[in-house]
Amino acid sequence: MIKRLLNSRFVRNVLLVATGTAGAQAITMAFSPIITRLYGPEAYGLLGTFSAVLSIAMPIAALTYPIAIVLPKRDDDARGIAKLSVLLALFICLIVATVLLVGGQPIARLLDLEAISAFLLLIPFAMFLNVLQQIMQQWLIRKKQFKVSARIAISQSLILNISKTGVGFVHPAGASLIILATLGNALYATQLWLGARRWTTPKDYIHKPEHRLPKSKAVAAQHRDFPLFRTPQVTINAFAQGLPVLMLASFFGSSIAGFYTLSRSVMAAPAHLLGSSVGNVFYAQIAEAVNAGKDPRSYLNKATFGALAVAIIPFGIIMIWGSPLFAFIFGEQWHTAGTYAQWVALWLLFSLAARPVIATIPVLDMQGWFLMMEIVFTSLRVAALALGAWVFKDPLYAVAGYTIMSALFYISLYVMVIVRANKRGDLAAGNSEE
Repeated sequence: MIKRLLNSRFVRNVLLVATGTAGAQAITMAFSPIITRLYGPEAYGLLGTFSAVLSIAMPIAALTYPIAIVLPKRDDDARGIAKLSVLLALFICLIVATVLLVGGQPIARLLDLEAISAFLLLIPFAMFLNVLQQIMQQWLIRKKQFKVSARIAISQSLILNISKTGVGFVHPAGASLIILATLGNALYATQLWLGARRWTTPKDYIHKPEHRLPKSKAVAAQHRDFPLFRTPQVTINAFAQGLPVLMLASFFGSSIAGFYTLSRSVMAAPAHLLGSSVGNVFYAQIAEAVNAGKDPRSYLNKATFGALAVAIIPFGIIMIWGSPLFAFIFGEQWHTAGTYAQWVALWLLFSLAARPVIATIPVLDMQGWFLMMEIVFTSLRVAALALGAWVFKDPLYAVAGYTIMSALFYISLYVMVIVRANKRGDLAAGNSEE
């Protein structure tokens, strides 16, 4: 069985991506005990608030068209999607920059974001850089150049964490973390571009001027389900994930938001390690399988339960010993962050197991349904947060309620997608018999 697993192209690609992501996360974790002792909870709270606002704004930057780069059968069609994404990002980010330049301060007061009002103009800049990063990542996924992504993930993490540490000795403030996070997007996008040019052959370059690309209007119409369904879904999801930071900062102050930010970022490390590895490889594989008329069920079940089995050990440890572990690793002042991490681990365990499910959704044309699920469960998450903050006036109650609702969301997601996959599988089996 082990031999068959090691000979599997899917498993080899997952291990390849996981190696790069693991290296990047190992570097981040190695620097974290130093960085958390340089920057206090308030600095992390400012970074968390800025990141939450950016993540909510990000999906509108290119209307999630970069995610569609993996889907077309022809490379020129994928290049057309990349071109459309860049043009949209330029136009939308310029509009956002204009709005913030004219009315940034009133908007900050209205949304209770005065703490980061000085950095709001960085948001459109970071949005555009993030779109460029997404385009290159999706292109490399399409071309199955997982080795390139792995190398760059490690080097980018090393450079960024060295920069945080160095700046922390001079100016350990939230402003430093926000600026470095924005520059990190620029670094990542540049490294992906240069890496793709260096380590792939000319036929795999994303930019081939000698080829005539499809018109942007035709590409936009062909993949209109992304702006119609995926963009609002991703925006709502980003709102749901960023809301705890914004509400904790508003109700309990930047320090409490900083505790949650650290717990979320630390717990996201193993989730991102396994989730991006499984999700990126599986997205390319499931799209290829469905395009070839194959049954998606076996792919989906193996990937889902495999991810769950791998994740149960690290997340289980945090669920039991989160508080003392955080205090020992990051410093005694972060003990509360460990308490939050015990609940965040429950949410991210099921989030990780659902990564193959989420990758399957656009392939099975379920994005409209996904949007409706996101709306329903976001309402439940908001209600849980409000109950903890307004009624119980306890940040831990707010975090616990939010994470329980998030876990239930991913469980429901799996059930509904497997039902659709069963229908698609029965149809594929019927066609093969004919």
